[in-house]
Amino acid sequence: MPLVGWGSAITGTEGDAMWNQESNGLSFQTAFLEAIKVGYRHFDTASLYGTEKALGEAIKEALRLGLIKSRAELFITTKLWCDCTEGHLVLPAINRSLKELGLDYVDLYLIHWPLKLNQDELKIPIPKECIAAINIKDVWEAMEKCQNLGLTKSIGVSNFYPRLIEEILSFAKIPPAVNQVEMNPLWQQKKLNEFCKKRDILLTGYSPLGAFGTNWGHNRVMECDVLQEIAKTQGKTVAQISLRWLYEQGVSFVVKSFNPERMKQNLDIFNWSLTEEELNKISQIPQQKHAYCSLMIEHNDVVAEIDDGFAFQ
Repeated sequence: MPLVGWGSAITGTEGDAMWNQESNGLSFQTAFLEAIKVGYRHFDTASLYGTEKALGEAIKEALRLGLIKSRAELFITTKLWCDCTEGHLVLPAINRSLKELGLDYVDLYLIHWPLKLNQDELKIPIPKECIAAINIKDVWEAMEKCQNLGLTKSIGVSNFYPRLIEEILSFAKIPPAVNQVEMNPLWQQKKLNEFCKKRDILLTGYSPLGAFGTNWGHNRVMECDVLQEIAKTQGKTVAQISLRWLYEQGVSFVVKSFNPERMKQNLDIFNWSLTEEELNKISQIPQQKHAYCSLMIEHNDVVAEIDDGFAFQ
């Protein structure tokens, strides 16, 4: 799994400012193709995002242009949305994703959130009466079936807290390979990263730069004085400092930019390092979780359980 991935967490209803500012009229298919040209080989999508088809078309075009020699050169992650988190709905869901992608398999299939959503049409914020607890045993057994059938090479989770991961491990024949969560220098996930490492679960950070410009994002990472000071000393961008910090935590991450130059900059994090003093300064940045879940969902007991699950950070 490439440590740096290109994320596509935008839906058509969000009016995403980053897209408007950076895309210059690019379609998502063109943006995916540009990312392949620049050197990205891990692509993160989801049924919720509405970008699976565009990614599939970009892969076909990349093969036609000779940018890649085979589909196997790419690592593709997609996710099971919460309206399909029932055992009997998982297999049809991954098959729909594969049809959209035009692929025989994905490399990683994740449960997007530990929730069951009873809603015919997505409305945000999601009314509390449309949310229920997930039967994780039934869902995980279906996820294992997806892997056993060769529809995905690996399976994992997203936004899962330790207690629920422990529950999966208590009965799983195939343990989660990945837990994808919010992670950046302002929400460092130290204890969760340690927890996952001890169980051979790779942590993948989303919103590593705060997802500034989206309806769910913030600019606290890019405006952080500590990171700006280090960037000036190193002669790097704040984004590069943040991504290098993630790399040095032994995790993978997915980053998003539609600007080709920034795409390249976000990959230029491997031939230099942060000093011990700089790492120490970053470790002392006050921590603040960004409430993605509460932005999407009207508060109820299920959301409170997710928040409590991460409260030990």
